[in-house]
Amino acid sequence: MKEKLETIKEAITKPMEDMQIIVDDVKFVKEKGYRFLKITLDKVNGLDIDTVVEATRVIDPIIDELDLIDEEYVLDISSKERGN
Repeated sequence: MKEKLETIKEAITKPMEDMQIIVDDVKFVKEKGYRFLKITLDKVNGLDIDTVVEATRVIDPIIDELDLIDEEYVLDISSKERGN
């Protein structure tokens, strides 16, 4: 799975860089009986919800095209949390 996650990260990094977004992390986890492909994004001045939605519209078809994960999962794209 590690290789698949690295392939996903590599595939989405350039399109995100074009949007000035950093791909912080890509994980595949199981929580409460569900599997999640969790992609955490970051940006110099932070990400607002509209930017996360826009990034999701770019990332989703790339992941669908790669078709690397056979299991059912929920795609979870979020902004990296910042501490104060």
